[in-house]
Amino acid sequence: MADSGDAALLSGRRVLVVEDQYILACDIAQALGAQGAQVVGPAPNLERALSLSRTQAVDIAILDINLPGEDVYRLAEELMRKDVPIVFATGVDEGILPPTFSGVPRVEKPFRAADLMRAVARLIDRPGGRLS
Repeated sequence: MADSGDAALLSGRRVLVVEDQYILACDIAQALGAQGAQVVGPAPNLERALSLSRTQAVDIAILDINLPGEDVYRLAEELMRKDVPIVFATGVDEGILPPTFSGVPRVEKPFRAADLMRAVARLIDRPGGRLS
C-alpha cells in the first residue's frame, strides 16, 4: 500500500472514481479512503460521472476508459479543460489512446492498489499541478 507520505498528500482531496466493475470500484474507493481522500462516486457509467463532475468539487479523477456501451473520453476532456488531473485505470492499451490523452498517466488493469495510489500521488506532486 502507499506510504504515509501519500496519506498526507491525499488527505481531504476529492477524488472522482469512474469504474463500472462494482468490486473494483469499491476496492479503489476503500484504498483512497484509507489514504485520507474523499471519494466522489464511484460512478458506474458516463452519465453519472458527468453529473458528479458538474455538481461536486473534484480535485483528481481516476477513470476507467471502457464503460458500458461508451468510453470516458468526453468526461476526460471536460476535466482536463477544468485543470483537474486525471489518471486512467484501464485495460485499454496505451497505443490506441487518442493523441489528446498521450500524456495522461495510466495504470493498467489488473493493478495493485499501491500502484494506483502512487500514480495519484504523482499527479499531486507534478510541477504546475493545480489542485484546490
